[in-house]
Amino acid sequence: MEVILLERVEKLGGIGDVVTVKNGFARNYLLPNKKALRANEANRKVFEANRAKIESDNAERRSGAEAAAKTVDGKTVQLIRQASNTGQLYGSVSARDIVDALEADGAKVTKSQVVLDRPIKAIGMHEIRVALHPEVSVQVKVNVARSPEEADLQAQGVDVMAQMFERDTAAFTEDYDPNAEPGASAEAAGEPEAEGEAQA
Repeated sequence: MEVILLERVEKLGGIGDVVTVKNGFARNYLLPNKKALRANEANRKVFEANRAKIESDNAERRSGAEAAAKTVDGKTVQLIRQASNTGQLYGSVSARDIVDALEADGAKVTKSQVVLDRPIKAIGMHEIRVALHPEVSVQVKVNVARSPEEADLQAQGVDVMAQMFERDTAAFTEDYDPNAEPGASAEAAGEPEAEGEAQA
């Protein structure tokens, strides 16, 4: 289906561009969200007649988004979650969780503005893009940890999982005595051999 874009749409084009998209994408997303019009003769005329207003409205929204970006860009939010010993979360962090954390920190964003390429399913520092406007996006950091202390360590750049792995390895190495079992069994295995030699 051919549509006329009423705002910039990522990977498609800018205002006024006529692009071909899949029917489902147009019907379920672009048209209902007023991001595009069907590219027929009547709509082309309507668009051209209103182009100046559409562009000025977009510029106004963009300047509002740029002002809001200053309060959001570079923020770090902390989320405390339960996780396994390997750092895998029981569940995942959703866009709603990030919105709530940002709002608690005084930044206003909506769920649809949070761009999660994949769900967050492990503890650690995660960079998330927030698209405040089709032409304005900022980065926020999400610090997912099992405790506030762990979150503080991660904020300082400590890889909590690597540290925990090293600690477990060290504990295993301390417990492991190479002369304990294998040495004893080797001696036991050597005794019958000695007897055999004596018989011969």
